Amino acid sequence: MFGEMFSLDLSLSEWLLFGFAGVFTGVINTLAGSGSLITLPIFIFICGLPAPIANGTNRIGVLIQSGVGILAFRKTGGVSFQHSLWLIAPTIFGAIVGSSVAATFDERLMNYAIGGLMVFMFFVLLLNPKRWIRESEPDPSKNRSWQRLLIFFAIGLYGGFIQAGVGLFLLAGLVLAAKYSLKDANAIKLLIVFCFSIPALIIFFINQQVHIGFGLSMAVFQSIGAMIGVRFASKVPNANLWIHRLLVLIVLVSASKFLGLWDLIASAF
Repeated sequence: MFGEMFSLDLSLSEWLLFGFAGVFTGVINTLAGSGSLITLPIFIFICGLPAPIANGTNRIGVLIQSGVGILAFRKTGGVSFQHSLWLIAPTIFGAIVGSSVAATFDERLMNYAIGGLMVFMFFVLLLNPKRWIRESEPDPSKNRSWQRLLIFFAIGLYGGFIQAGVGLFLLAGLVLAAKYSLKDANAIKLLIVFCFSIPALIIFFINQQVHIGFGLSMAVFQSIGAMIGVRFASKVPNANLWIHRLLVLIVLVSASKFLGLWDLIASAF
């Protein structure tokens, strides 16, 4: 059983797809979110992992990639993580609850609910883009309000359950509720994801729902992508504008995936 957690039986072409997906999702997760919509199918259909194990295995790459991204953002300077504890703590508690009930919840109904939320978020992104691309000074003292604590607890609850798309919800909470710029929100998002991924991964590991070999392999490629994403966010002029455009695209693709449109199209061919 322990040896199976490290077995890596993939062909060369599968490894190339695996590596490309890892780097690409590392970039996406750093700048926006929903990279797990790519890695989860890779784990299930390429690596042959059952869905519950793929869900747990995915947390290894998310954890390590987030840590690499945090260090990269700190090296660029200009991003402060002060006063973020009041956003991290409720997210961790939510993630613990979400991870604990992941095996008993109806995933299909959850997917429809998430798809509906992402359709709503798609229109939020389009209707008033200035709220997303502005540069502003947030008021960290308001992070202690019960509304923000409840928002981030709910995000952690979802992140602990399935992970895919949690970055988008975190960005929405950080930009629209906590009033951070997209660049700063991306850095704080990585810190929050890193913190709540630790207890989530432990819970999945205890329940033997983690393939260590594939998880660590994907983490290497995702970390490369995270460094590329941070460099883009810190070096490219008008990075907020480009990140916003990527968000719109990712939300649209994510919503279609969760609502089953991909399966509907595939069945037509």
